[in-house]
Amino acid sequence: MEQNRLLGFKVTPLTARRLRNFCANRRGFWSLWIFLVIFILTLFAEFIANDKPFLVKYDGDFYSPVFVDYAETTFGGDFPTTADYRDPFIKKQIESKGWMIWPPIPYSYDTINYKLPVPAPAPPSAQNWLGTDDQGRDVLARLIYGFRISVLFGLILTAISSVIGVAAGAVQGYFGGVVDLLFQRFIEIWQGLPVLFLLIILASIVEPNFWWLLGLLLLFSWTSLVGVVRAEFLRARNLDYVRAAHALGVNNSTIMFKHILPNAMVATLTFLPFILSGSVVTLTALDFLGFGLPPGSPSLGELLNQGKANLQAPWLGITAFIILATMLSLLIFIGEAVRDAFDPRKNQGA
Repeated sequence: MEQNRLLGFKVTPLTARRLRNFCANRRGFWSLWIFLVIFILTLFAEFIANDKPFLVKYDGDFYSPVFVDYAETTFGGDFPTTADYRDPFIKKQIESKGWMIWPPIPYSYDTINYKLPVPAPAPPSAQNWLGTDDQGRDVLARLIYGFRISVLFGLILTAISSVIGVAAGAVQGYFGGVVDLLFQRFIEIWQGLPVLFLLIILASIVEPNFWWLLGLLLLFSWTSLVGVVRAEFLRARNLDYVRAAHALGVNNSTIMFKHILPNAMVATLTFLPFILSGSVVTLTALDFLGFGLPPGSPSLGELLNQGKANLQAPWLGITAFIILATMLSLLIFIGEAVRDAFDPRKNQGA
């Protein structure tokens, strides 16, 4: 079979045509690049927004406060506590025998600016480019960290729930009959459970955190792909090549995951960007309602809530809205491009 090369890897003509279809959707193609650039930058948030310098030279030695907490006595201070590099005394001590390299934004997500010229929330200024929230924390720094948490949460939730959902749909569609019937009744009952009420009840018992929320939402999000995969397996299990594999004595697991699943994944992949955007929206909504990440965590939903509570500071709500609208729009455009790439009508003749 004729092969094409892409970045040193061999791809089939069908895959090459799908890549061309994806790139032909210019809106989705550029949205993917913009999203990747923003996400990769936020992965290094500690080097972009931090209240600690990422490199210090003092008395001939080099230090990395971003990775290691150094005591104040390391730089000639009097106390064995963690050094505060914004303290004028510590700054003077370090600059007298060396230098510091600060991130572009000298605030972390939880840094409080005590030198605001006006009461918090302070409007955008040269010190705080997007202003501060009602606790004096830099909005831009919280956006960078909040974007990273939201996307990572969505990616992890989407990946794990997709694996579980695909496996459940494959078993349900392949075996059919009683297995399919019982599984369908279980899913109908499971999807009818009030997730928000369960979150409210459990939030009163334990303090929610990143992994706690991920585990709880995973219990209910895996059902989103079951229907699509189940339909593909129900259709494919009666095809000739599956019957031939049965006749040759191939075991069920090999038929399911080697022969049928690749065809079912075509429909599944088109849903993943939309599931990711839904996961981000879910976390944002929970944070907005106060049942999400712990108080003080960088969160887009918490910033939206602050915008609602501080209407006299419109930069809070407007900033959160623009970031969320941009993120979700990029994901939707990427999803549309992926859908075009896997559209069988556009891949005929591959």
